[in-house]
Amino acid sequence: MNLFSEIEEPEREELRNLRKELEEANYKYYVLNMPTLSDQEFDFKMHRLQALEAQFPDMFDPKSPTQHVGSDLGKKGFEQVKHRYPMLSLANSYSREEIEEWVRKLPSGVEIVCELKYDGLSISLWYDHGVLVKALTRGDGQQGDNVIDNIKTIPSVPWRIERNDIPDFFELRGEVLLPWERFEALNKEREEQEEPLFANPRNAASGTLKLQDPREVARRGLDAYLYYMLGENLPGKTHFERLETAKEWGFHISDAIKVCHNVDEVMAYIAYWDTERKNLPVATDGIVLKVNNLAQQDELGYTAKTPRWAIAYKFPAEKQLTLLKEITYQVGRTGVVTPVANLEPVQLSGTMVQRATLHNEDFIKSLDIRPGDRVWVEKGGEIIPKIVGRADRNDEMSATASLNDEMMYSFPDVCPECGTPLIRVEGEAAWRCPNESGCPPQIKGKIEHFVSRKAMNIDGLGEETIDLFYQKGLLHNIADIYDLKLEDIAAQERLGEKSAQNMLAGIEASKQVPWARVLFALGIHMVGETTAKKIAKKYNTIDALQWATAEQLCAIEDVGPQIAENIVRYFEDIRNLEILDRLRKAGLQMEGEEEIAPASDKLAGLSIVISGTFAQHSRDEYKAMIEANGGKNVGSVSKKTSFILAGENMGPEKRKKAEDLGIPIKTEEEFLELIIDN
Repeated sequence: MNLFSEIEEPEREELRNLRKELEEANYKYYVLNMPTLSDQEFDFKMHRLQALEAQFPDMFDPKSPTQHVGSDLGKKGFEQVKHRYPMLSLANSYSREEIEEWVRKLPSGVEIVCELKYDGLSISLWYDHGVLVKALTRGDGQQGDNVIDNIKTIPSVPWRIERNDIPDFFELRGEVLLPWERFEALNKEREEQEEPLFANPRNAASGTLKLQDPREVARRGLDAYLYYMLGENLPGKTHFERLETAKEWGFHISDAIKVCHNVDEVMAYIAYWDTERKNLPVATDGIVLKVNNLAQQDELGYTAKTPRWAIAYKFPAEKQLTLLKEITYQVGRTGVVTPVANLEPVQLSGTMVQRATLHNEDFIKSLDIRPGDRVWVEKGGEIIPKIVGRADRNDEMSATASLNDEMMYSFPDVCPECGTPLIRVEGEAAWRCPNESGCPPQIKGKIEHFVSRKAMNIDGLGEETIDLFYQKGLLHNIADIYDLKLEDIAAQERLGEKSAQNMLAGIEASKQVPWARVLFALGIHMVGETTAKKIAKKYNTIDALQWATAEQLCAIEDVGPQIAENIVRYFEDIRNLEILDRLRKAGLQMEGEEEIAPASDKLAGLSIVISGTFAQHSRDEYKAMIEANGGKNVGSVSKKTSFILAGENMGPEKRKKAEDLGIPIKTEEEFLELIIDN
């Protein structure tokens, strides 16, 4: 190997590693909604990769992250549709100087439209003769998931435009968002259920839009802001004119759009919204600049990934240095001990921050932080404050620097609530208190989970009431709920006979909650709502589930070895068996219906696609009818499709593909005649 090769080799290895790291980051961001890098870290690494690829052109790879956008395509459940116009990402800048340079390089006299950069999930809405026919995610930029049923739950997205001046086809692009208020409410729910919290509204919006149940999507309260129109024979010669037209047609277009004529106006816009955006009901993370004239956009053209006529300026994450006064520890429902940073109060993104999670022991050790350190706290696009680093201990601002140099941080050995020695399960980062039946936060947490809306749904038993009943000796476990007496409840502070009657009515009603929800309510570690449904479908009685082996449980979809082991261990504990026996005697549903065989075989062997909207039944009801008659629901048209059940506003592409393949199309009435006995 010659000298030059030896010099180049480390940089070539860096190039390979960066490609691998950015591909993984893209997957976790777009598909899993679990970002591992901040936007700024990702962009800096991307710029470094671009520089290395320019240095080593012989290592060009069309699959490199520099040559395509990240993909949010789902593995199943949604029809994937090719975009009419590729959905590219924007070039990002974190420097106002770079933005000034970009503006100055544009042809003289060019108008620039400045818009807020909303932090959500990109969406493409297709309207055919005024009717919403498709709603595609960005996907991989070339094709996206059709999430139209979920998009239709968003009140600000019109299903139909009743006007005579609209083109036959047009596309509107924008961002699906979860407003701050809804985001906070959703995370509060998840915290109560000890489910992982969404890091920011963007992740929450993305996860919500990919749910399979439109009713749950509707409940979460998404919104959408639209910012670009595409198509043939569209009105207006500028981007701004088209947005004004879209606003007239009833679309949700931001009022914070301004046409700028020079660098000074652009900089003034950025400066204004850098502060004012904190008062908006939705998350923003920057400013988008676009050339206004559409003909000039065409002249400037595109790179492989980005348009040359647009750029995004990203606001830097807001970060402050403050004192870490002490580390305290919280014990959750499942016994997980979470360290919490108690901080000298500091103002971030319009709110006063005094506490931040430290996640686990490994996180604390990776940053090497200890009480008395001055730490960097960041909020930015994340509503959950997080510690991202610490100041140098030699810094004179660190009052306890000399003490901290000698003191090493150590996680507690025993539970801070009950004194039980903590354990750390292999493969997990968290320390856990194993004293499930004697640790107060775990006892109360299990009861709170049991009575929650998605579990037994017992009104009146909130966190404060459960704590009160625990202190008074009325509740020690979930079975005690069904032994509560009217006089005992009514005698408590802030509760009277009416409240007691309502609570007992809710407790009585909970006895009709179906088996799958009862299983979820038991609070077996890692058995969430969806997993409980799948387990309950396989094991339709609690007795059958009790004797299932770990190997048998692993055969169920989404049940891995850890979940299976948790279930087996739950039924091995005599205290849990005693509680289950009391719940059974109280009248709870400990069994479900047998897996129902099809009511008929009229559709046996048939694969059926449903498209459009219907008058007599909902799409979900028709899907149930198909399965009840032995048929199979499929999402996309192929040679294997037996026929299409078509309602009003059937997708034109589905119709065309069906005609090309010679697949029959049945109306609602024809379908009902097919399955209903004469």
